[in-house]
Amino acid sequence: MKSFALLIAALFVSCTLPLAAFAQAPVQDRFPGPDDGKPPAQAPAPATAKPAKTAKPAAAATPAAAAKPAEGEHAKHAAASTATPARTVSCKDAFAKDSSHIKLATLFGSQNVTWDDVDGPEGSRLKATVVFPNDPKRRLEVMWTQPDARTDTQVIAINGQSTWGAPKGLKLGMALAAVEKLNGKPFRLNGFGKDGGTVQSWEGGALSDLPGGCKMSLRFAPDPKASPEVLKDVAVEKTFGSNDAAMKKTAPKVVEILIGY
Repeated sequence: MKSFALLIAALFVSCTLPLAAFAQAPVQDRFPGPDDGKPPAQAPAPATAKPAKTAKPAAAATPAAAAKPAEGEHAKHAAASTATPARTVSCKDAFAKDSSHIKLATLFGSQNVTWDDVDGPEGSRLKATVVFPNDPKRRLEVMWTQPDARTDTQVIAINGQSTWGAPKGLKLGMALAAVEKLNGKPFRLNGFGKDGGTVQSWEGGALSDLPGGCKMSLRFAPDPKASPEVLKDVAVEKTFGSNDAAMKKTAPKVVEILIGY
């Protein structure tokens, strides 16, 4: 989105984080090989072969019928294990600082992960890994500190129609009051001028300290139905508290989430 680079700057307004070199771990083979266990070395003893009549109950309809549902349940579990992972960004695993394009392609399938251009500031285009590029509700944009190698997570962007969740339960479309509640106290954001309602400081609230060492910034937009009279007081180049009466009147909601390192 056009405000992408501006939000990156806001994300690091309170601190400057050092960039660490990323040593990619080898891709691990998650699928074990065929069973190498030795087959039974001895044929059934004659003494056990004689009670052939007991074989019929073992192969009777009731046990066999019970086996089919078990196979069905196994198939369901197998399908579930190969299903798309839950769409929540956390500061670990595939979204940790030491992640890479390859790790995302391994997790979501190479057909669902591309290296493409995304919107940058002032009409520019930036290179990023895009997860589910053809599905607006599952789309996710990831930029790298080392773009040539596509490694070392810099910023993960949730925007547009994406239904991805963020740390602490944040999602697009959340109201200002709901975010303030998650933070545990009021925070500060820009007015709806050039920087478009970007969070500038969490004021030491819960959203300023995320597990995994990442930082998060949001961009708010006022309710489209807000009148010009209501907007005039906040459409300026200055910061407001989330509990400011003029800001609250615009009923702003989250339109972009950035998670970065």
